[in-house]
Amino acid sequence: MATNFTRRTILQGLAVGAVPALLPSNAEARVKHDGKVVGLMSGARALVETLLAEGCECVFGIPGAQENELWDAMKSRDLPYLFVTHEFSASTMADGYARATGKPGVISVVPGPGLTNSLTGMGEALLDSIPMVCIVGDVARGEKYRPFQVHELPMEQLLKAVTKEVISVSTVDEIPCAIRTAFMKAKEGEPGPVGVLVPYNLFIEATRFNSQPLPNPGIPFDEACFAEALCLLKNSKLRVGIYAGIGCQDFSDELTTLAEVLQAPVATSVSGKGAIDECHPLAVGWGYGPQGTPTAEKAFMAVDLVLAIGVKFSEVSTAFYSLPAKPYLIHVDANADNMNKIKNATVAVHTDAGFFMRKLLENESDIRRNKSEKLTSCIASWKADDARANAKPNSKCGIDPMQFILALRKATKPDALTYVDVTLSEHWAAEAFTTRRPRHYFNPTDNQAMGWSIPASIGGQKAFPNRQVVTITGDGCFLMSAMEISTTARECLPVKFFVLDDQTYHYMQKLQKQAYLRTTATILARMNYEALAKGFGVDYHEIKPGDDLEASIQIALDKKGPVLTRVITDYGQRPVRWIDAVKDRYTKELSGRQKLKFMARMGARALDLKKDND
Repeated sequence: MATNFTRRTILQGLAVGAVPALLPSNAEARVKHDGKVVGLMSGARALVETLLAEGCECVFGIPGAQENELWDAMKSRDLPYLFVTHEFSASTMADGYARATGKPGVISVVPGPGLTNSLTGMGEALLDSIPMVCIVGDVARGEKYRPFQVHELPMEQLLKAVTKEVISVSTVDEIPCAIRTAFMKAKEGEPGPVGVLVPYNLFIEATRFNSQPLPNPGIPFDEACFAEALCLLKNSKLRVGIYAGIGCQDFSDELTTLAEVLQAPVATSVSGKGAIDECHPLAVGWGYGPQGTPTAEKAFMAVDLVLAIGVKFSEVSTAFYSLPAKPYLIHVDANADNMNKIKNATVAVHTDAGFFMRKLLENESDIRRNKSEKLTSCIASWKADDARANAKPNSKCGIDPMQFILALRKATKPDALTYVDVTLSEHWAAEAFTTRRPRHYFNPTDNQAMGWSIPASIGGQKAFPNRQVVTITGDGCFLMSAMEISTTARECLPVKFFVLDDQTYHYMQKLQKQAYLRTTATILARMNYEALAKGFGVDYHEIKPGDDLEASIQIALDKKGPVLTRVITDYGQRPVRWIDAVKDRYTKELSGRQKLKFMARMGARALDLKKDND
């Protein structure tokens, strides 16, 4: 068969000049149905074949000199990729994709600035237990190494700070196993990101591969600790409350059944929202202390034994560790290092959340409680009280964020994916945005990276192109990642972006005013959102004071394609339970001398009448 020589084929031949016989045919290098990667092929091709074998549906990133060979191999094998505007967005899109699907998100970035730009998103994934595979095209290594290469930073050390593990590839034949291992480790135990460093010179080297799928890792299980936990739960005199984290997201049925068997109120962490239908009679919202929903705090006042499953008791979810102590705690987690760090457990069970709940339900007859009409009646009454309090308007000059959250929840479809950014409103959304299904509500918790929701929602829309996807972000967060909206226009991804705009870093204003009686560096520039939307090529909508809120939201949701909606906002004086809980806890930990210093400073500033806010 004659070869057609074009500029492209000549350049391809030059790029792989060191590869014997150029590239093999698809018949020789292929992924078999059993997941094996076999045949003579380049390192780049082998990496792509392994991604396909592992079920990768999309790679997020930006090509560069060190990875062009890899990206070309993706195109040759029809592996979907999403070209982003900034590598922070690549790692955050992979995060948003992974939260929505439960599968590892995959990124591909160049060394140096490509890696450093993506570290924030990887850090969010690490702290929030999100599976991710991070492929970094390293500088040339081995015989090809020369000093002072472009982008030559200490890549392995940088990756170690934000990943579970870093796998460094030194020879071309190691590539498939490295990628398979990364997928396995990203998912096993507590999920998280895994880095794979591949020197770019290995992408064009060729060898004959015969890569086999890795065996599934076993689930850890301590039989003795489980027996102790079961013994406690058999004691019907102990009133049980379940605190469910992100580890329960894929085990909603087991969690719901277990709650009904134990007649236990279920509170979740923010990342656990949706693990139980929040309309269930035993679901009480998020948190079980002063920072969460009032219903959860009330329901857990009578609890003797907290059964915490797949949750870490981190600072953000507990509002500076404000959860009240209970007589007994059973802590179940896939990562043994997470236990007995914040709360000392009566029993700590190192195992998978789903495996633990299924084992408990095998002993259903031993732990079943009588149905408590009184408990469910109280929960229903408390929820109604919360709903009435949330429905009261609390702003004068703009849209009340709580009213917007409630109206958006009412307008969105049951299977909509909702991504919430790091704004003051995230705390109200955690309380009031009723979530009825797992993996439908997402919020960055432990790294709290501003600007997260815009690229994360794009990752979710890429995973589910036919689902409704909405973003709740703030004006400050918007400035962090607004350029990525152009990606939705280019790729025709119909994300609906809602920006709560009051032209300030209102979250910081709230914190600063309470502590210092003034604000510093919180005023934002006035922005023309409509011109920005037109520049990006997306539709624009605006919600103003006096508009019919539900109808105006519906207009934005009904538009075709991506839409940027500015919501002119007034935060008013609505209390934020999370901030009040943090303030109370923080104040209690101050020494007497520190308290006096704060009081003296605030007293002096109360007498200083000059305008001092910016």
